[in-house]
Amino acid sequence: MTVDTPPPPSGTPRPTISVFASSDGTTTTTTDIATSSSTTTTTTTTTSSSTTTTSTTTSSTGTTTTTTDSTTSSSTTTTTTISTTTLTSTSTTVANVNNCMSPNITFIGNLSTLASPLQYRRSENVYIIPYLQLNCSASLSTIIQWTIKQCSSNCSTKIELDESISTTGIDLYIPTNTLLYGTYELKLTITMKAYPNISSTAFTYIKIIPSSIIANLIQYGTSMIVRGYQQNLTLNPGEYSVDPDAIIFNTSNWNYEYYCRIYGLYDFPSINGLLLTINDSRTDPFNPSCLSNQSRNGSALQYDGPITSRNSSLTILSGSFSSNRTYQIMVIMTNRQSSSIQAVGYLIVDVEDTNVEMILLACVISTMCIPNMEYQYINPTTQVALFSACADNCETIGNITWNIYQASINSSTNMTEWILFNQTNSYQNLWFFGMNTSNFTATNQLFNNNPSIIYWRFEVVYSFGLQSSSSALNFIINQPPENGACSINPINGTTSTSFTISCFNWFDKDNIKDYLFYGWTIDPSDQVMLGFSFVSSIEMFLPGTTDNNTLLNIVVYIRDTFDCATEYNIPSIFVVQLDINVINNSFLPMLASGNQNRVNQIITSLSQQINQINDLAIET
Repeated sequence: MTVDTPPPPSGTPRPTISVFASSDGTTTTTTDIATSSSTTTTTTTTTSSSTTTTSTTTSSTGTTTTTTDSTTSSSTTTTTTISTTTLTSTSTTVANVNNCMSPNITFIGNLSTLASPLQYRRSENVYIIPYLQLNCSASLSTIIQWTIKQCSSNCSTKIELDESISTTGIDLYIPTNTLLYGTYELKLTITMKAYPNISSTAFTYIKIIPSSIIANLIQYGTSMIVRGYQQNLTLNPGEYSVDPDAIIFNTSNWNYEYYCRIYGLYDFPSINGLLLTINDSRTDPFNPSCLSNQSRNGSALQYDGPITSRNSSLTILSGSFSSNRTYQIMVIMTNRQSSSIQAVGYLIVDVEDTNVEMILLACVISTMCIPNMEYQYINPTTQVALFSACADNCETIGNITWNIYQASINSSTNMTEWILFNQTNSYQNLWFFGMNTSNFTATNQLFNNNPSIIYWRFEVVYSFGLQSSSSALNFIINQPPENGACSINPINGTTSTSFTISCFNWFDKDNIKDYLFYGWTIDPSDQVMLGFSFVSSIEMFLPGTTDNNTLLNIVVYIRDTFDCATEYNIPSIFVVQLDINVINNSFLPMLASGNQNRVNQIITSLSQQINQINDLAIET
């Protein structure tokens, strides 16, 4: 089952780094990572009568900690010698003062180091969510500070963020396109406000990488257009392509090569596995060229991009194509600084005998239609909202009509066969809205009621008296994660029980993005969000009921990178609700930690109990 769910903050799996406080008043930082070099930290706390020495040595075989303890005092000296730049966390070792020890900091997820940082595309939000455990009975007030440094061989250049970005909260949120490409060290320092000498520090590393370029041959990236045999066709990926990391696409950063095939009959021409460009004079005996030999010699093609990148715009002159035939044009754009970075764009051109107006077509919300080669990705639970426009002089538009096609792949020819969806009239103003306007919407009922259909085409036809022109967008349904399961342990408990939900074996070719957890008791449509996780396991406190006959039902939504989700129902469990007056004080440090999941779970549990008390009072 696929569903849309309210999104939590976006991000990627986080590294696990822990700073532990021991009962003897000292703290030791550990990280689950092997390294070929060594790190030695020596901390000495002295008074006139005693000394506490802690020595921690990390090597390729593990971590050894030796502590000699006696009574401590107020003079502390810390010396750290580091022989590698891949250290991911550290903490200040301090004494136990009035039952107050250093906070424990954990970044949940995969480890990140300077040599192996977590990767974010520049067009993605960076969201770091640490888990903080406070160990101070005297006071739970803390001072939180994030410090960001840019790294090369070491991390020495401090980055000053815009004042609108908070660096004094437990969560760190950095909006899209804030950081430049490169590697960054993110340092989190937690200091106990009542005892400034008691603090913990943890590091994680991220790398900002380029986002994928969206290669558009014409404006808006329309999939298919109609053109007259005697009309020029201008392709301008240098102007219409989109770089999600920049306001304006940099035309001169790319090389452009164009390819063409007769659509529906042949593949792109090639020799020995190498594609032949549209102007290549060589011939593939099995896949003919779109153009004649004379046209390929230059008379049919005109490159008219700027001087710095002539090939960024190509005009195919009138008479070059044959009428009543359909062509597919492909552009491969290669980055001039790094040939491994490429972008590919497609356009289908239906050539007719008469001159026609060019119609453009695109998604109203571009982020809901993700380019995927010659198709647009769309989730089956998402509606399709499209708009169309005439690119030429269209003062005499007579009528606008929308058509919907479904497709299958012919296994013998590997060609796509499009078939008109003939139920549009039956579902007009039910599934389909705006059938005769420039804007059109198809609800997700179209996809939900036709789950076996993967390929869809939405075509708009403009009529101009006796002539007409059209354009279309092709879609492929994004498939949700599959083949996995989730479990909970223990299967029963109370509102103070820490439950662990684990999900395993889920697969999606677009990768798993996150896990969302919802709960309900009586009405499945009345779901309450319990938490979210970027990794496959989460610990949480669950709400209970005073009626021991009522079960708690937990639903997990497993989402891929493009928010396509699978719903998984965990077997129902009993959660006994403790009296609000005897709830353990351990909830207070959890609330003070600021962890979104824990705070949400505790508040949900308490508010539910208060509501039940209120309902009972009203009934009596």
